Parts: sequence; structure tokens; C-alpha cells
Amino acid sequence: MMRESLPPGGPSGESAPEIAAARLRLLAEASRALASGLDAEESLRRLARLVVPHLADACVVDVVEGEGLRRLTVMDRDPERVLRVVPGGFLPGPDDSAAALAKVLRGAGPVVVTDFGVPDPGDSLLAAQRSLYRALDAGTALIVPMRVRRRTLGALTFVRRAPAVPFDEQERALAADLGHRAGLALDNARLYALQQYTAEQLQLSLLPDLTGLAHLNLAARYVAARERAEVGGDWYDAFPLPDGSAILAIGDVVGHDLAAAVRMGQLRNMLRALAYDRGDDPAGIMSRLDTVMLGLTSIELVTAVIARIETPAEGAWRLHWTNAGHLPPLLAQPDGRTLLLEEGHAPILGVDPALERATATIALPHLATLLFYTDGLIERPGEDIGRGLTRLRQHAATLAREPLAVFGDELLSRLSDNQHDDIAILALRVP
Repeated sequence: MMRESLPPGGPSGESAPEIAAARLRLLAEASRALASGLDAEESLRRLARLVVPHLADACVVDVVEGEGLRRLTVMDRDPERVLRVVPGGFLPGPDDSAAALAKVLRGAGPVVVTDFGVPDPGDSLLAAQRSLYRALDAGTALIVPMRVRRRTLGALTFVRRAPAVPFDEQERALAADLGHRAGLALDNARLYALQQYTAEQLQLSLLPDLTGLAHLNLAARYVAARERAEVGGDWYDAFPLPDGSAILAIGDVVGHDLAAAVRMGQLRNMLRALAYDRGDDPAGIMSRLDTVMLGLTSIELVTAVIARIETPAEGAWRLHWTNAGHLPPLLAQPDGRTLLLEEGHAPILGVDPALERATATIALPHLATLLFYTDGLIERPGEDIGRGLTRLRQHAATLAREPLAVFGDELLSRLSDNQHDDIAILALRVP
């Protein structure tokens, strides 16, 4: 970072090469500040803190939002002066204003302002800008656009106090470069946020609607990974069978991209067809799914649990399940006891359709909670998976008496604080 002893315009006695080198250092530091994260607003605040007092006595960042403007931040070398300017407020749009800021936002290049006359009450943006200049004791102001791909996303205003050293040609070029880089950072962050939102909505659209199983107390949740804007292969499903039983399933298609999400949708639809038409036990359904997956799709590897739940009017509910390389379902009872359902385990789908698979069976205790989940809920980088399973059992035990919706939400809240992968959970409460 540049030394504070290098004031705007360069101190007397500094040679031209020293001034040029200082400006290059400022540009490099600004680039690092803008590239240090995907929170564009925080990056722009860091930029404003960086350029004060090295390029200007104050820096103002305004961003376009809808038809108006939002004053994101105001930085000043005098902290007391900043208290007289309230950032975060909304300003009117630039369409009909004569303010220099409006001209920049409408497409003008960098603009230097030296006339800070009486505010015009009929031009609210101009009045707001002139009030700002008075509060900052401006002697000269340089306004540069944050423009990307012919769109102006906002503006940076650099202010020097009276009597001010004018911005020279090189400083104007430096300020314009900073505005361009700030615009790129803001645009990239908005594109990332849009991509992340679109990916998550696509993932959610591929997951099933469980409202057709009103006789079952079910709760399902899906949470996208926090550190990327990709869809993934985590999935769950629940649907009724002709004999009155129901299929519950969960799994993970290998991959974290759009192709994995598409393959996940294909697999879930195949599972529904295979489970519905014959009445096979879960092991038979899993074997047939493995065969069809190999013959008709490009899906390579899948972990999955397929379970059929029988809900007779009298007597205990029974669960029949098989596991293809997935994490074991968890049974949590109201008294705090938990059980990992580790039977019925066989290799993942995509290895060998001829592998023998078995169906395990258990009677479900009254008021117990059955939980299916994907590895994002428990796995942590560099940690043994046994610790994650222990953590899951502990939290499930403490939540087993809560309503099922609370059980699911609290489990996610407690276990997804360091989330690196998608999470899908499907929970059933036995009546």
C-alpha cells in the first residue's frame, strides 16, 4: 500500500518516476482489494478506504439500483466529517437531472466539478450532490463511471478540499481505470449471484413435490453449497405405490455441474417407473435401476438408498430398505436413542449390475424419526466421517421430540455451519 506521506497530486520534491511508481502501487492494491472476494459492496468499500488519502481527501461510491441510485459508502480522511454524510441512502434517478453525477451515469466520460453553487430545489439529485460537496468541503471533484459492456453500474467520486490541487491528466486516467475495475468487480459479483440463484432454482425445480403423501408426516430440505454457483446431483424422492405402501429414496449422482443435475432428474424418473410397475422389494428395484442406468444413460456412479414403508391401519409400521454405497439412514427415538440402519448395504450403482443386493427390514417404533440424508450434512474436509456421524446422532437425539419441521430446520442449522457441499435430507415421523 502507498505511504500516507504521498498526498494527492504528489508532494513537492517528489520526482515524476516516484509519483508514477506510487500510482502504480495504488492501482495494484486496488486491483487486489476488488479481487479479494465476491461481496462486491465490501470490495468497493475497501477500494474507497484505499484511495483516501492517496488519491483524494474523500471518496464516494454510488451504485445504480432499479430506476435510482444508492449511496453505498462515503470515505473521508477526517472521520468526524464523514459523520455529517449518511451513506446507504437512496437518491433519485439521473434521467432528468443536470448534476454532473447524472451526466456520468447517462454515459459521459469522467467529469471534473469545480462549481459548487446554490442547490436547485427543483433538481433533487443536483441538490443532494451539492449538499454532499458542502459537507465534504470540496474544492474539486472528479466523477468517473463504473461502466461494463456499455452499461453504467454506478460512479466513483473523488473529492479534494479547497484549496485543492487539480487532478492532473495521469490522475484522471488512474481514476478512470479504477472506475472500470470497480465496474468489473460489481458486474462479476452480480453475475455470480444471478448464476447461484438460477442454479439453486433449477435444482429445486428438479426435486419432487411431496404433497401427494398427506398420510405421511414428511419433511424434506435441500440446501445448495455456499461456495459455488453450481447445481449438483443430490436428490430425494417419495411417492405412493399401488398397494398403499410408499417409496422413500435419497441419493447422490457423482458430479457438481448441470450435467449431474440433469442425470439426477433422469435417475429419479427411472426409479419411479421401475418401482411402480412390478412391486419388487427395494433390492430388486435397485438392481433393475442399476441395469437400466448402465444400458440407457451416461450416468456413471450413484449412491442411493431405496426404502419401502408399509403403513398398516393396525400394528407397527415396517421399513424395508437397501443401500447402494450411501450413508446409512438414521432412526432417532423420543427417548434419545439413535440407530444407524447399516444393514442392506452393497456397492454403489454403476459398478456391476450383477452384484447381489439385499433388502433389510425393521419395525419402526412409535414417534420415531427416520432420517435420510446426503454427505454434505456430515462430511467436513480432512475429518473422519465417523465424527460426522457421531455429531449427527447427537443432534438428532436432542431434536427427536421436536415437531418434524423444526427437527429438519434445526438439524440443518446446527450441521451446515461449515458447508462445502449440497445437502438433501428427507425425514419421516412415525405416528
